[in-house]
Amino acid sequence: MSTDKKLRRPRNGRMIAGVCAGLAEFFGLDVSLVRIVYTLATIFSAFSGVIIYFLMVLIVPEEENRYFRQ
Repeated sequence: MSTDKKLRRPRNGRMIAGVCAGLAEFFGLDVSLVRIVYTLATIFSAFSGVIIYFLMVLIVPEEENRYFRQ
C-alpha cells in the first residue's frame, strides 16, 4: 500500500476544475457520489460550498502533465 498519496486536481475526468474528482480519487470514492454530496451540502449550507470550492481550486495543486515538463 502506497503512503505517498497526495491530493491533486486531475487533468482528466473533471467537470469544472477537478476538485470533486481529486477528492474522489484521494479517498477512493466514486466521483458521482462526491459530486452529489457536494451539491447537497452546498444547497443546504446557504451556498457556502461555492466559496470552499473556489478556495480548493486555489490551494489544491493540479496534477503534473506527464507529457510536458518545464
